[in-house]
Amino acid sequence: MRVAVMGAGAVGCYYGAMLARAGHDVALIGRPRHVDAVRAQGLLLEMQGFQGHVPMAASTGADAARGASVVLFCVKSADTESAGRALAPHLGPDTRVLSLQNGVDNAERLQAILPQTVLPAVVYVATEMAGPGHVRHHGRGELVIGSGPGSEGIARDFIAAGIPVEVSDNAIGALWAKLILNCAYNALSAITQMPYGELSRGQGMEQVLRDVVHECLAVAQAQGVTVPGDSWAAVQKIVQTMPTQLSSTAQDLARGKPTEIDYLNGYIDRKGRERAIATPVNRVLHALVKLLESRAAAAPR
Repeated sequence: MRVAVMGAGAVGCYYGAMLARAGHDVALIGRPRHVDAVRAQGLLLEMQGFQGHVPMAASTGADAARGASVVLFCVKSADTESAGRALAPHLGPDTRVLSLQNGVDNAERLQAILPQTVLPAVVYVATEMAGPGHVRHHGRGELVIGSGPGSEGIARDFIAAGIPVEVSDNAIGALWAKLILNCAYNALSAITQMPYGELSRGQGMEQVLRDVVHECLAVAQAQGVTVPGDSWAAVQKIVQTMPTQLSSTAQDLARGKPTEIDYLNGYIDRKGRERAIATPVNRVLHALVKLLESRAAAAPR
C-alpha cells in the first residue's frame, strides 16, 4: 500500500511510521525543517518497546501524494480547504482519503472539494513532536473509521500494522464523542500548560469538566446527533490512559502557533448560539485560549 501523509505533524508521523515499519511505502508531506531531518536519517519514532529511525520519503510538496492509494489527511482544521485544493491535482480516481483531524466537519468540508472518497476518522492517540523528524508516542493509538468504499480493506492493513481500527456506521457520533473529549481537556491544558492527569486533580476541575460535557451533549442532541457511550466515563478514562499528555492546543500555544480552538470549544459556542442553547463554560474556555493565542502571536520571535 502506498500511503501519503498530508500534514506530517505528530499524529500523521506516528501513523506513517507505524505503516512504514509494517512495510508500506509512506511519504510524509510537511514543513522544510521536518522534511530535511526525515530525509537525512529517517523519522525517529520513540514509543514503548521501540526507539529508532524509520526510513521513509518526505517532501514539502503535495505532489508527493501522486500514486498513493491512501492519504492520511492530518492538517489543522483551518487549513482543510487550502490543503485539499493543493492535494486535488495529484490524486488518482481510486485514492481513499482519511481525515485524521480534530473537529466534526472536516471530512464533509474536504469531500466538497475532492471527488475521491473521503472517510472520517476519529483519532485516539497521545503524541508529540519532540524535535524535527522526531515523534514521541505517549499512549493509545486506536482509530474509528467511517464506513464507506475501501474502509474495510484499509482497516485490515492498519490492524496488520499494529494500529487498532474500528469501522463505524455512526461516524458523526464517534466524531462528537472525540469532540467532547477535546472540549473537556484541550483548552484547560492549554491555559494551564498542564497535562491531563495533573489538571484533573485541581480544585473545582471535576465540575468544570462535567459542565463542558453537559453543554456539548445538549448541542449534539439539538443537532440530532447520537453520541455513543458514556461521555463522562470517557472523560474520566483519559486521565488514566493519557495522564502525562499535554493537549495539542497547549503544544500549539507553547510554540506560538495558531490553535484549533475555534473548531473545538468555539464550535460548541457557535452552534449553541444558533440553537439558543447556553454554553457558558465552553464560551469562556474558547475566549481565554483566543486571548492567549493573540498574545503568543504578538510576542517577538
